[in-house]
Amino acid sequence: MTAIEVQGLEREFKGGVKAVQGIDLAVGEGEIYAFLGPNGAGKTTTVRMLTTLLRPTGGRALVAGHDVAKEAAAVRRQIGVALQEAALDPLMSGHELMRLQATLHGLPRAEGRRRADALVERVGLGYAKDRRVGTYSGGMRRRLDLGMALVHEPRVLFLDEPTTGLDPSSRAAIWDEVRRLNDEGTTVFLTTQYLEEADQLADRVGIIDDGRMAIEGTPAALKAQVGQPHLDVCLTDGANDHAEGVLARFGEVRPGIEGVHFQVTLAGGAGDIAPVVRALDEAGLAVAQLNLVNPTLDDVFLAETGRHLEGDQDTGEVAALSLESG
Repeated sequence: MTAIEVQGLEREFKGGVKAVQGIDLAVGEGEIYAFLGPNGAGKTTTVRMLTTLLRPTGGRALVAGHDVAKEAAAVRRQIGVALQEAALDPLMSGHELMRLQATLHGLPRAEGRRRADALVERVGLGYAKDRRVGTYSGGMRRRLDLGMALVHEPRVLFLDEPTTGLDPSSRAAIWDEVRRLNDEGTTVFLTTQYLEEADQLADRVGIIDDGRMAIEGTPAALKAQVGQPHLDVCLTDGANDHAEGVLARFGEVRPGIEGVHFQVTLAGGAGDIAPVVRALDEAGLAVAQLNLVNPTLDDVFLAETGRHLEGDQDTGEVAALSLESG
Protein backbone atom coordinates (compact mmCIF):
# COMPACT_ATOMS: atom_id res chain seq x y z
CA MET A 1 0.00 0.00 0.00
CA THR A 2 0.98 3.62 -0.49
CA ALA A 3 1.15 5.91 2.54
CA ILE A 4 1.82 9.09 0.53
CA GLU A 5 0.93 9.57 -3.13
CA VAL A 6 1.69 12.83 -4.91
CA GLN A 7 0.76 13.62 -8.52
CA GLY A 8 1.64 16.89 -10.23
CA LEU A 9 1.69 18.79 -6.93
CA GLU A 10 2.09 22.55 -7.32
CA ARG A 11 2.18 25.63 -5.15
CA GLU A 12 2.20 29.10 -6.60
CA PHE A 13 2.46 32.19 -4.42
CA LYS A 14 1.47 35.78 -5.15
CA GLY A 15 3.44 37.35 -7.93
CA GLY A 16 3.54 34.12 -9.91
CA VAL A 17 6.33 32.54 -7.85
CA LYS A 18 6.10 28.73 -8.22
CA ALA A 19 7.75 27.12 -5.20
CA VAL A 20 6.68 23.60 -6.21
CA GLN A 21 6.29 22.82 -9.90
CA GLY A 22 4.41 19.60 -10.51
CA ILE A 23 6.24 16.97 -8.45
CA ASP A 24 5.35 13.28 -8.34
CA LEU A 25 6.36 10.88 -5.58
CA ALA A 26 5.08 7.84 -3.72
CA VAL A 27 6.01 6.56 -0.27
CA GLY A 28 5.10 3.00 0.67
CA GLU A 29 3.57 1.91 3.97
CA GLY A 30 6.30 1.30 6.53
CA GLU A 31 8.97 3.12 4.56
CA ILE A 32 11.44 5.81 5.68
CA TYR A 33 11.64 8.39 2.92
CA ALA A 34 14.23 11.18 3.08
CA PHE A 35 13.39 14.38 1.22
CA LEU A 36 16.42 16.52 0.40
CA GLY A 37 16.92 19.83 -1.33
CA PRO A 38 18.91 23.07 -1.23
CA ASN A 39 17.47 26.05 0.61
CA GLY A 40 14.60 27.45 -1.45
CA ALA A 41 14.17 24.25 -3.48
CA GLY A 42 10.58 23.71 -2.33
CA LYS A 43 10.93 20.93 0.23
CA THR A 44 9.44 22.91 3.14
CA THR A 45 6.54 24.05 0.96
CA THR A 46 5.94 20.44 -0.06
CA VAL A 47 5.91 19.25 3.54
CA ARG A 48 3.52 22.04 4.54
CA MET A 49 1.12 20.91 1.80
CA LEU A 50 1.37 17.24 2.78
CA THR A 51 0.62 18.10 6.41
CA THR A 52 -2.38 20.32 5.45
CA LEU A 53 -0.67 23.53 6.64
CA LEU A 54 -0.70 24.94 3.10
CA ARG A 55 -3.22 24.35 0.34
CA PRO A 56 -1.90 23.16 -3.05
CA THR A 57 -2.64 25.32 -6.09
CA GLY A 58 -2.36 22.38 -8.46
CA GLY A 59 -2.08 18.63 -8.58
CA ARG A 60 -3.16 16.14 -5.95
CA ALA A 61 -1.71 14.57 -2.81
CA LEU A 62 -3.07 11.67 -0.76
CA VAL A 63 -1.73 10.97 2.73
CA ALA A 64 -2.93 7.80 4.50
CA GLY A 65 -5.52 7.49 1.75
CA HIS A 66 -7.02 10.97 2.23
CA ASP A 67 -6.83 14.02 -0.03
CA VAL A 68 -4.86 16.80 1.71
CA ALA A 69 -7.05 19.51 0.17
CA LYS A 70 -10.50 17.90 0.40
CA GLU A 71 -10.08 15.79 3.55
CA ALA A 72 -7.67 17.80 5.66
CA ALA A 73 -9.24 16.82 8.99
CA ALA A 74 -9.00 13.11 8.13
CA VAL A 75 -5.35 13.56 7.14
CA ARG A 76 -4.55 15.26 10.45
CA ARG A 77 -6.01 12.36 12.41
CA GLN A 78 -3.61 9.98 10.64
CA ILE A 79 -0.36 11.96 10.79
CA GLY A 80 2.14 13.12 13.38
CA VAL A 81 4.22 16.22 12.72
CA ALA A 82 7.42 17.33 14.45
CA LEU A 83 8.55 20.62 12.97
CA GLN A 84 12.05 22.08 13.24
CA GLU A 85 10.88 24.96 15.40
CA ALA A 86 8.55 23.38 17.96
CA ALA A 87 6.10 25.72 19.68
CA LEU A 88 6.46 24.46 23.24
CA ASP A 89 5.21 26.45 26.22
CA PRO A 90 8.35 27.00 28.35
CA LEU A 91 6.30 27.34 31.55
CA MET A 92 4.67 23.91 31.29
CA SER A 93 6.36 20.64 32.20
CA GLY A 94 7.11 17.98 29.63
CA HIS A 95 4.47 15.70 31.12
CA GLU A 96 1.84 18.46 31.10
CA LEU A 97 2.49 19.22 27.44
CA MET A 98 2.26 15.54 26.54
CA ARG A 99 -1.10 15.22 28.33
CA LEU A 100 -2.35 18.42 26.70
CA GLN A 101 -1.50 17.01 23.29
CA ALA A 102 -3.50 13.88 24.09
CA THR A 103 -6.47 16.04 25.09
CA LEU A 104 -6.25 18.06 21.86
CA HIS A 105 -6.46 14.81 19.92
CA GLY A 106 -9.66 13.91 21.78
CA LEU A 107 -8.31 10.98 23.77
CA PRO A 108 -10.23 10.02 26.91
CA ARG A 109 -8.53 11.31 30.06
CA ALA A 110 -7.35 7.91 31.31
CA GLU A 111 -6.05 6.87 27.90
CA GLY A 112 -4.35 10.24 27.41
CA ARG A 113 -2.60 9.94 30.76
CA ARG A 114 -1.48 6.39 29.96
CA ARG A 115 0.00 7.36 26.60
CA ALA A 116 1.63 10.49 28.00
CA ASP A 117 3.26 8.46 30.77
CA ALA A 118 4.51 5.85 28.30
CA LEU A 119 5.79 8.31 25.68
CA VAL A 120 7.66 10.57 28.07
CA GLU A 121 9.59 7.49 29.16
CA ARG A 122 10.02 6.22 25.63
CA VAL A 123 11.74 9.38 24.43
CA GLY A 124 14.05 9.33 27.44
CA LEU A 125 12.57 12.22 29.41
CA GLY A 126 11.12 10.39 32.39
CA TYR A 127 13.75 11.92 34.67
CA ALA A 128 12.73 15.43 33.56
CA LYS A 129 9.01 15.04 32.96
CA ASP A 130 8.07 17.40 35.84
CA ARG A 131 10.58 20.09 34.91
CA ARG A 132 9.54 23.19 33.00
CA VAL A 133 10.29 22.88 29.31
CA GLY A 134 12.09 26.22 29.47
CA THR A 135 14.90 24.40 31.29
CA TYR A 136 15.23 21.72 28.58
CA SER A 137 18.20 21.53 26.22
CA GLY A 138 17.67 21.60 22.46
CA GLY A 139 17.92 17.82 22.25
CA MET A 140 15.41 17.33 25.07
CA ARG A 141 12.94 19.68 23.36
CA ARG A 142 13.28 17.75 20.08
CA ARG A 143 12.62 14.45 21.86
CA LEU A 144 9.60 15.92 23.62
CA ASP A 145 8.23 17.23 20.33
CA LEU A 146 8.72 13.78 18.80
CA GLY A 147 6.83 12.17 21.70
CA MET A 148 3.97 14.66 21.33
CA ALA A 149 3.72 13.83 17.62
CA LEU A 150 3.19 10.17 18.54
CA VAL A 151 0.53 10.54 21.22
CA HIS A 152 -2.35 9.61 18.87
CA GLU A 153 -0.42 6.73 17.27
CA PRO A 154 -0.18 8.17 13.73
CA ARG A 155 0.22 6.03 10.63
CA VAL A 156 2.53 8.56 8.99
CA LEU A 157 5.12 10.68 10.82
CA PHE A 158 6.57 13.86 9.28
CA LEU A 159 9.90 14.97 10.71
CA ASP A 160 11.23 18.34 9.56
CA GLU A 161 15.01 18.42 10.08
CA PRO A 162 14.68 16.69 13.47
CA THR A 163 18.37 16.78 14.41
CA THR A 164 19.56 20.12 13.03
CA GLY A 165 21.90 21.78 15.52
CA LEU A 166 21.99 18.82 17.92
CA ASP A 167 25.15 17.29 19.34
CA PRO A 168 26.15 13.81 18.07
CA SER A 169 24.73 12.02 21.14
CA SER A 170 21.32 13.70 20.78
CA ARG A 171 21.30 13.01 17.04
CA ALA A 172 22.00 9.33 17.67
CA ALA A 173 19.14 9.15 20.19
CA ILE A 174 16.70 10.59 17.66
CA TRP A 175 17.95 8.19 14.98
CA ASP A 176 17.42 5.21 17.29
CA GLU A 177 13.86 6.29 18.05
CA VAL A 178 13.05 6.80 14.37
CA ARG A 179 14.31 3.28 13.63
CA ARG A 180 12.22 1.82 16.47
CA LEU A 181 9.10 3.60 15.23
CA ASN A 182 9.67 2.36 11.72
CA ASP A 183 10.24 -1.20 12.96
CA GLU A 184 6.79 -0.95 14.55
CA GLY A 185 5.25 -0.03 11.20
CA THR A 186 5.19 3.77 11.21
CA THR A 187 5.85 5.41 7.85
CA VAL A 188 8.38 8.26 8.20
CA PHE A 189 8.75 11.21 5.84
CA LEU A 190 11.99 12.95 6.79
CA THR A 191 13.48 16.22 5.64
CA THR A 192 17.10 16.71 6.61
CA GLN A 193 20.16 18.79 5.80
CA TYR A 194 22.46 15.96 6.87
CA LEU A 195 23.23 13.56 4.02
CA GLU A 196 24.65 11.09 6.53
CA GLU A 197 21.25 11.05 8.25
CA ALA A 198 19.46 10.22 5.00
CA ASP A 199 22.04 7.55 4.19
CA GLN A 200 21.75 5.94 7.63
CA LEU A 201 17.97 6.01 8.00
CA ALA A 202 16.21 6.14 4.65
CA ASP A 203 14.92 3.28 2.53
CA ARG A 204 14.63 5.76 -0.34
CA VAL A 205 15.75 9.31 -1.01
CA GLY A 206 14.15 12.02 -3.13
CA ILE A 207 16.00 15.20 -4.14
CA ILE A 208 14.03 18.31 -5.07
CA ASP A 209 15.63 21.27 -6.84
CA ASP A 210 14.00 24.45 -8.09
CA GLY A 211 10.57 23.04 -7.26
CA ARG A 212 11.01 19.88 -9.32
CA MET A 213 12.03 16.34 -8.44
CA ALA A 214 15.62 15.87 -9.58
CA ILE A 215 16.15 12.21 -8.73
CA GLU A 216 14.78 9.46 -6.51
CA GLY A 217 15.94 6.01 -5.42
CA THR A 218 17.59 3.97 -2.70
CA PRO A 219 20.79 5.46 -1.26
CA ALA A 220 22.82 2.56 -2.65
CA ALA A 221 21.35 2.88 -6.16
CA LEU A 222 21.81 6.64 -6.24
CA LYS A 223 25.44 6.38 -5.16
CA ALA A 224 26.08 3.66 -7.73
CA GLN A 225 24.88 6.02 -10.47
CA VAL A 226 27.67 8.48 -9.77
CA GLY A 227 30.46 5.91 -9.63
CA GLN A 228 31.86 2.79 -8.06
CA PRO A 229 34.10 2.74 -4.98
CA HIS A 230 37.74 3.29 -5.80
CA LEU A 231 40.94 2.41 -4.01
CA ASP A 232 43.71 4.96 -3.65
CA VAL A 233 47.00 3.06 -3.72
CA CYS A 234 50.23 4.73 -2.63
CA LEU A 235 53.39 2.69 -3.21
CA THR A 236 56.72 3.19 -1.50
CA ASP A 237 59.53 4.99 -3.30
CA GLY A 238 61.46 2.79 -5.67
CA ALA A 239 58.50 0.59 -6.59
CA ASN A 240 58.78 -0.77 -10.13
CA ASP A 241 56.63 0.26 -13.07
CA HIS A 242 54.42 -2.86 -13.16
CA ALA A 243 51.83 -1.45 -10.73
CA GLU A 244 49.41 -0.21 -13.36
CA GLY A 245 49.31 -3.60 -15.06
CA VAL A 246 48.73 -5.42 -11.77
CA LEU A 247 45.95 -3.07 -10.69
CA ALA A 248 44.27 -3.22 -14.11
CA ARG A 249 43.21 -6.81 -13.32
CA PHE A 250 40.74 -5.41 -10.78
CA GLY A 251 39.28 -2.35 -12.48
CA GLU A 252 39.91 0.89 -14.32
CA VAL A 253 43.22 2.45 -13.26
CA ARG A 254 44.10 6.13 -13.10
CA PRO A 255 47.81 6.88 -12.66
CA GLY A 256 48.62 9.42 -9.98
CA ILE A 257 51.66 11.24 -8.71
CA GLU A 258 55.25 10.31 -9.72
CA GLY A 259 54.38 6.73 -10.57
CA VAL A 260 53.74 5.72 -6.95
CA HIS A 261 50.08 6.79 -6.55
CA PHE A 262 47.19 5.14 -8.38
CA GLN A 263 43.39 4.91 -8.25
CA VAL A 264 41.58 1.71 -9.20
CA THR A 265 37.80 1.24 -9.31
CA LEU A 266 36.55 -1.70 -7.26
CA ALA A 267 33.11 -3.04 -8.12
CA GLY A 268 33.17 -5.16 -4.97
CA GLY A 269 34.23 -2.32 -2.68
CA ALA A 270 35.99 -3.40 0.53
CA GLY A 271 35.72 -7.07 -0.45
CA ASP A 272 38.21 -6.52 -3.28
CA ILE A 273 40.95 -4.95 -1.16
CA ALA A 274 42.57 -8.18 0.03
CA PRO A 275 43.06 -9.59 -3.52
CA VAL A 276 44.59 -6.28 -4.62
CA VAL A 277 47.05 -6.32 -1.71
CA ARG A 278 48.00 -9.95 -2.44
CA ALA A 279 48.58 -9.22 -6.12
CA LEU A 280 50.78 -6.22 -5.36
CA ASP A 281 52.76 -8.22 -2.81
CA GLU A 282 53.28 -11.09 -5.26
CA ALA A 283 54.52 -8.56 -7.83
CA GLY A 284 57.05 -7.21 -5.32
CA LEU A 285 55.31 -3.85 -5.01
CA ALA A 286 55.50 -2.36 -1.51
CA VAL A 287 52.37 -0.52 -0.40
CA ALA A 288 52.64 2.55 1.84
CA GLN A 289 48.93 3.34 2.16
CA LEU A 290 45.50 2.30 0.90
CA ASN A 291 42.36 4.44 1.03
CA LEU A 292 38.97 3.05 0.03
CA VAL A 293 36.76 5.92 -1.13
CA ASN A 294 33.02 5.25 -1.50
CA PRO A 295 30.61 7.47 -3.45
CA THR A 296 28.40 9.49 -1.12
CA LEU A 297 24.98 11.10 -1.29
CA ASP A 298 26.85 14.39 -1.46
CA ASP A 299 28.27 13.23 -4.81
CA VAL A 300 24.70 12.47 -5.95
CA PHE A 301 23.44 15.82 -4.68
CA LEU A 302 26.26 17.68 -6.41
CA ALA A 303 25.69 15.81 -9.67
CA GLU A 304 21.96 16.57 -9.68
CA THR A 305 21.91 20.14 -8.36
CA GLY A 306 25.40 21.46 -9.10
CA ARG A 307 26.00 22.32 -5.44
CA HIS A 308 26.57 20.80 -2.04
CA LEU A 309 23.73 20.63 0.49
CA GLU A 310 23.83 23.61 2.84
CA GLY A 311 24.79 22.72 6.38
CA ASP A 312 25.80 19.15 5.62
CA GLN A 313 28.61 17.81 7.76
CA ASP A 314 29.33 14.71 5.71
CA THR A 315 32.66 15.09 3.93
CA GLY A 316 32.68 11.61 2.38
CA GLU A 317 33.03 8.00 3.24
CA VAL A 318 36.72 7.15 3.37
CA ALA A 319 38.29 4.11 4.99
CA ALA A 320 42.05 4.44 5.38
CA LEU A 321 44.57 1.67 6.00
CA SER A 322 48.24 2.43 6.45
CA LEU A 323 50.74 -0.35 5.88
CA GLU A 324 54.30 -0.28 7.14
CA SER A 325 56.78 -1.72 4.70
CA GLY A 326 58.92 -4.41 6.21
